[in-house]
Parts: sequence; structure tokens; C-alpha cells
Amino acid sequence: MKAYACFNAGSSSIKFAVFLERDGVLAPGIRGEVDNGDAQPRLRACGPDGQAAVDRVLDGGRGYGAQMGAVIAWIEAHLAPAQLAGVGHRVVHGGNAHAGPARVTPALLQELAALAPLAPLHQPNNLAGIEAMARLHPDLPQVACFDTAFHLGGPRVPRLYALPRELAEQGLMRYGFHGLSYRHVAETLPALEPRAGGRVVAAHLGSGASMCAMLAGRSVATTMGFSALEGLPMATRCGRIDAGLLLYLLQEKRMTPETLEHLLYREAGLLGLSGISGDMRTLLASCEPAAREAVEVFVYRIGRELGSMAAAIGGLDVLVFTGGIGEHAAEIRARVCAQANWLGVRIDPAANAAGGPRLHAQDSAVAVWVVAADEETVIARQTRALVQAASAGALQPPPEHE
Repeated sequence: MKAYACFNAGSSSIKFAVFLERDGVLAPGIRGEVDNGDAQPRLRACGPDGQAAVDRVLDGGRGYGAQMGAVIAWIEAHLAPAQLAGVGHRVVHGGNAHAGPARVTPALLQELAALAPLAPLHQPNNLAGIEAMARLHPDLPQVACFDTAFHLGGPRVPRLYALPRELAEQGLMRYGFHGLSYRHVAETLPALEPRAGGRVVAAHLGSGASMCAMLAGRSVATTMGFSALEGLPMATRCGRIDAGLLLYLLQEKRMTPETLEHLLYREAGLLGLSGISGDMRTLLASCEPAAREAVEVFVYRIGRELGSMAAAIGGLDVLVFTGGIGEHAAEIRARVCAQANWLGVRIDPAANAAGGPRLHAQDSAVAVWVVAADEETVIARQTRALVQAASAGALQPPPEHE
């Protein structure tokens, strides 16, 4: 039996999932993570039934090599006699060259490393995970699955900044992110909602947050742009900001580029607004005025961007919440939907309090759903398709479902 592993290597954790191929169908298996937030890294995983499969301290420190080695050793022992046929990795930025997954090669790694300044919180960690796996299993096929790829097939005009054309030709344009999450929404929604092929806005709300407007399951517009800073305020990232303000900080406040980068990526967003935390759970539980104001700014900006997304696709048929906040913060969903009454959004308070998945009331002109984020399933499908295509001698995998 073949198995495919998926990895999402972040700054404080390595999330992973394993899928088994049974009768040509991928079945969910193990899901887990290495959590580096504690004094000692811990390996936690559960089976498809939700029962804990392992929870133990990892020896060997916090290095990717040691941790990936420990995870793979545990996975292979747990899977036997099934064998890994390929490994897929979430890679945040793929630039303009990759509208789909790509087999990992030394040349690809060099190309992706050059994009690290556009996603400094994610790209270096994504690539470190790939490199660690290559040292551990040099003959195991690895596939890079890109968050930017879902948006590349959209129209050109929404991707352009009003800058000299030669800069756009050099790649200075809007890319968009969270594409693996939005692809999962596009693939999952038709089974839930008859209007899934119409005008859909999905809101991926988590520590990173963005929105995507879709027509017929394809990205038309998204709130993130050239980097993962643009759009909504996030846990520690600023979101949309006046470029003149950045010039002021550089010229008048004498900030260095490095200091400014740290400010925008790590000290801004909900953390900066509240001065308390970037965690929405903490802010919602707080009575501090600054915490309440940070939440208000977050909801207000979602409302403004929702109007922008609806304008880009000529209206709104379906609104989808996904991501950690989108799935679990009923108060945020309720406030966003109340703000969107002008679009015809009406939710059932009891359904919202219960977490859905269907949230809309009977008289709502817009369907509202909660779809649990599942980038891992998308990565597993893309990885298997590319590995199978390579085994069959094909240059490209079969077309993906859009």
C-alpha cells in the first residue's frame, strides 16, 4: 500500500498529515505536529478517528533535520507495511512561474529561495523542511505545492499595481496567498451549496488572514498582494497600509529596512493594535478597551474588503468562513455577517453558535457556510498526481479540478 505525507513547516511548528491510497482513493490517516512552543519540542499525532496516536517529547532539539527525521521515523514505523511514495510540502510563494505543483529539484529550491523576501515568515521555513527531508530520504520524490498557484489563472488587471510597466514585467505585482485553502473551499463547496459555481467570497481568517473572490471556483480577486502583508490586519502583520506612511518611517523616523520589516511582520496587526496579544481568543476574552478596539478594527476591515470582493465579482451568492478564527470564533462571524446585511446576508444565531457548517437563515439572500481548512488534502492530491505522472513518464500531472 502506498502513502503520501504532507508537511507544513512553520516558525514554531511542523504540521504533517499522512494519506493512504486504497483502491485508487486517498484516505485520511495520521495528522499531527511537532510543537516547539513548550520548553521541549513535542510530537503529537492522532488517527483518522481523532484518537491520540502519540504524544511525547522529542529528543534532539529544535533543528529541522532532527525533527523531520524523528517524524518520518515514527510515520514509517506506524505505517508499516505501507510505504511512502511521495512527500508534499506547502510552499507559500511560487512566483509567476508555477500555476501548479512542482517536483522538487536543486534548481527549484534556488528559485524559491530568491522569493523568501516576499514571505519572510514562511518561505525560509518551508524550504528548510524540504531540504531536511532531502537529506533524510534523497530518493523519495518531493513536491512543492504553492499558496500562490490558485490565483495565477485569474485576470491580469486585478494583479497590477499602478507602477511603471517594467516593474510588473520584473514580477512586482499582486500574487495572493492562502491558495491551498481556497482551492479546498472551491473543491468542497459544490457538495454543500447549489450556488457554489456562482459568486463566492471565502474568508480565510487565522493568524494570517485574507479573502478571495471566486467565479466558477476560480480566483478573480484576493486581498493579499505582492507579499503576505497586504489586505486584512492579522495576528502580527499590519495588512493594507499607506505606502507614504512607510516612506515616513524610513525617512523621518530613520528606521532601517530591517527594523521596518520586523515592525510590519511581527509587531503590528492585532498585537500592535491591542498591545496585549495577536491571539483572537485572548482579545475576545479581554475587557481591555484596546483589545475591544483591535477586534473592532479587524471586523471593520473584513467588512470593507468583503464589499470590495463582492464588487469584483458583481455581487455575492455565497460567503464562506475558514481558518482558525473563521471556524471557531462565532462572535467574529456574527459581527461580520451583521455588517454585511446590506449584501443580503442573514445568519441563524443558533446555527452560528453551534459552528455550522450551514449558517444562513431561511430568509438570507446569501448562503453562508463554515468550511474547515484542509490544505493537507489538497497537498496530498497534488503530490500523488505529480508522482504518478512522473512514474508514467508524463511531463505534467493531469489537470486539477478547479
